[in-house]
Amino acid sequence: MKFLTEYRDPEMVVQYVKEIKAITTKPWTLMEICGGQTHSLVKNGILDMLPKLITMVHGPGCPVCVTSVSVIDEAIYLAEQPHVILCSFGDMLRVPGSKKSLLEAKAEGADIRILYSPLEAVQLAKSNPDKQVVFFAVGFETTAPANALSVVHAASLGLNNYSILASHVLVPPAMEAILGDDENTINAFLAAGHVCTIMGIDEYYPIAEKYKCPIVVTGFEPVDLLQGILMAVQQLERGEYKVENQYARSVQREGNKMAKETIQKVFTVSDRVWRGIGNIPESGYEVNEKYKNFNARVKFKINIPLAEENKECISGAIMKGLKKPKECPNFGIQCKPEHPLGAPMVSSEGACAAYYHYASADEVVLE
Repeated sequence: MKFLTEYRDPEMVVQYVKEIKAITTKPWTLMEICGGQTHSLVKNGILDMLPKLITMVHGPGCPVCVTSVSVIDEAIYLAEQPHVILCSFGDMLRVPGSKKSLLEAKAEGADIRILYSPLEAVQLAKSNPDKQVVFFAVGFETTAPANALSVVHAASLGLNNYSILASHVLVPPAMEAILGDDENTINAFLAAGHVCTIMGIDEYYPIAEKYKCPIVVTGFEPVDLLQGILMAVQQLERGEYKVENQYARSVQREGNKMAKETIQKVFTVSDRVWRGIGNIPESGYEVNEKYKNFNARVKFKINIPLAEENKECISGAIMKGLKKPKECPNFGIQCKPEHPLGAPMVSSEGACAAYYHYASADEVVLE
């Protein structure tokens, strides 16, 4: 398959590993942003192939993992209101709130539906005029266009019974928060290719310049990641700090103009609390004033206090690159996918889930 099998070519993997080893003379710490990249690195055994001087740490690149406890509580509150249908992607249902998860609320009788698209939720609202349909809009910039489009579509149909609970988070502010942390150890970033497909790469130039940190926009297959690591290490060894685009087959510098226009039509930039990290200014999207009737927080007058996170979960330290999942004393003991203490063990893109499922594998999987 074009643009897939060639990026899983074992011979190319071996060649890139050799090149990385040949040029690495100093210890470097690189962070991949996307949870999909984390899973590819762990599942394919890439972490074990790299020279010992290179440390890969795993950033807050999973929107499920960084959705705050309070937002989960908001979703549960909505689901438990009379005549409300709460719609969500499936990976949100088992994320712990302060008292329970959406899955537990569903077991108690809440009408919670798993959907694959927000446009399905719009259709559900159209088919159920006597119900209020709320879509739990979670994600990075990648899912924002479809969620925004659902609002535009519902408005055009005059559906007053549709709204979204927005929990969008933005990658560049999170990168700045990590780089600006007193405990920061990151020398270079592998930026998330799918986010850049939507937003382009211009936002990264000021970050690279301000923090003297190479940023390489990277894909998700083994060859993509190794080429991205090679490009980042080449910069570090030369003392450079540029933005480079390894994922040029999908990412254009300007991004997707139509998608960005749709986002700007419906959303405004807002502060957002990240699970395990805290409040990051201007790091999220909220429904704007024009479409406030489709903002579930406004429609239902939600006023839920900030909830404390589970003190046994070290997800914040993991997503800042300060610890690895296996350094958590609860990893694989008190915290497992079937009974997670925190979101990184729940999500299909969470670093803890990746380590739990793949890190102990003896074989490298490239097929």
